Amino acid sequence: MAGQGGPVGESPELFEEGQDFSSGKTAIRIASVAALGGLLFGYDSAVINGAVDSIQEDFGIGNAELGFAVASALLGAAAGAMTAGRIADRIGRIAVMKIAAVLFLISAFGTGFAHEVWTVVLFRIVGGVGVGVASVIAPAYIAETSPPGIRGRLGSLQQLAIVSGIFLSFAVNYLLQWLAGGPNEPLWFGLDAWRWMFLAMALPAVLYGALTFTIPESPRYLVATHKVPEARRVLTKLLGQKNLEITITRIRETLEREDKPSWRDMRKPTGGIYGIVWVGLGLSIFQQFVGINVIFYYSNVLWQAVGFSADQSAVYTVITSVINVLTTLIAIALIDKIGRKPLLLIGSAGMAITLITMAVIFGNATVNPDGTPSLPGASGVIALIAANLFVVAFGMSWGPVVWVLLGEMFPNRIRAAALGLAAAGQWAANWLITVTFPGLREHLGLAYGFYGLCAVLSGLFVWRWVMETKGVSLEDMHGEILKQDKTAAS
Repeated sequence: MAGQGGPVGESPELFEEGQDFSSGKTAIRIASVAALGGLLFGYDSAVINGAVDSIQEDFGIGNAELGFAVASALLGAAAGAMTAGRIADRIGRIAVMKIAAVLFLISAFGTGFAHEVWTVVLFRIVGGVGVGVASVIAPAYIAETSPPGIRGRLGSLQQLAIVSGIFLSFAVNYLLQWLAGGPNEPLWFGLDAWRWMFLAMALPAVLYGALTFTIPESPRYLVATHKVPEARRVLTKLLGQKNLEITITRIRETLEREDKPSWRDMRKPTGGIYGIVWVGLGLSIFQQFVGINVIFYYSNVLWQAVGFSADQSAVYTVITSVINVLTTLIAIALIDKIGRKPLLLIGSAGMAITLITMAVIFGNATVNPDGTPSLPGASGVIALIAANLFVVAFGMSWGPVVWVLLGEMFPNRIRAAALGLAAAGQWAANWLITVTFPGLREHLGLAYGFYGLCAVLSGLFVWRWVMETKGVSLEDMHGEILKQDKTAAS
C-alpha cells in the first residue's frame, strides 16, 4: 500500500514485462474485495448528509443535538478502530471483516426504522463501529497481501472504495429525494425517503459479507498463528514460487515472540513509544483537521446557506463526490511512481491555498438576518470552485495516501495495534470537527481559516517526520523505523 524493486523475499520481478501476471491479478481481486469495506465505510459516513434537515425536523431537535446525532457514528468508529486490530490479531482478518458486515446491516435497519433521535444515535454508533473496524482491517489486510511493486495502488483501492461509497450515498439520496418529492416525504410502505437512504445500505452490507468468504486469510496472520502450510499456499497464489521460503522465514523473524500481542508492543525496548506510532497518529489527525468531512457531511446545508436551492445543493454535492472519485484515480496512477511523501506535500499546498481562499470569502460575506452568510454574484461561484479544488487536492493526496501509509508504515509486530490507535485518533479528530461545525455556521470564515492553518501545518509535519515507504518491503520496515528513531534521538 511501491514502484521500484522491492527487497529480497517479496519479488517485484513477478510483475515485469514478459512474466506471469496471474499472481498480480489474484492480489488485485483479493484487495478489491477487502476494499468493499471502504465502500460501506464511505456510504455509512456520508448517508447522513441527505437526512440532516429531516432528522432535525422530525424529531424537533436543536443544532447541538443535531451535531451530536450526525457525529455519533464517529464515536462508534473510534471505538471500533481502537479494538479492531487487537481482535484481528486473535481471530484473523477475515473474521473481523465479517463482523463489520453484520454491524453495517444492523445499523441500516436500526437507523431506517428509528422513531426517536436517540435510537438514531444508537444505531449510528453501531454502524460507526463497523466503519472503524473496516478502516483498520482493510488497509492492514491489503498491505499484508500485496506485492510491493503494486502495494501503493492496491492500498489506494481502500480510498477509491470510500469515495465511491460517498458518491453512491449521495446519488442514492438524491434519487430517493427526487422520487418522493423531498427527503421528508413518504416513499414506499409509508416510510419517508430519508429512512430509505439508510435502509439502502443493507444491500452492499450483504454483498460485502458474502464476498469475504471468497478471499484467503492474511499470510502474515497465518504465520503468526503457526499455520505455515496455509500461509505457503496463500503466498504462492500472491507471489508465485520465487523466494517463497525466504519470504516465510523473514515474516517469521519479524513476528517471533513468546507472549501474546498487546498494546505494549508499541513501546521501544529502551522505553517510550516508537516514533512511527506518533507519526501515524499525526497523519490521521491532520487528515481530519483540514475539514474534509465538513464538505461531505454538511454540504447540502452549506450551499443552501449561500443561496442554492435544496435540489441544486444535492446536485452540487453529487458533483463534488464524483470529483473526489476521479482525483483518487490520479493518486492510484502516481503513488507507486512518485511516492507517498511528494503527493502529501503537493496536497497540503493545494488544500492550504483553497481553504484560505474560502476563509477570506466567507470572512467578508454579508450576514442575513437569520445569521446565515450571503455570497451574491462572483463570490458564491469562487467559493464553490475553491471547495471543489480543495476536494481535488485532498482526493489526490491526503485521502488515499494516508490510508496507504497506515497500512504499510508499521512493522509486522505492531501493525494491527498501531493502525488501530492511528485510526481511532482519526475518528476522534473527525468527531471533533464534525460536532463543532454546526455552531460555526455563523462564523464560516473562522472555521475555514482554522482548516487552512491545519493544511499548512500538515505540510510541515510531512516534510519533517514522514518517511517514504515506496519500495520498502513490510519485513524491512522495522529496520527503517529503528534508524529513524535513532536519528530523531540524536
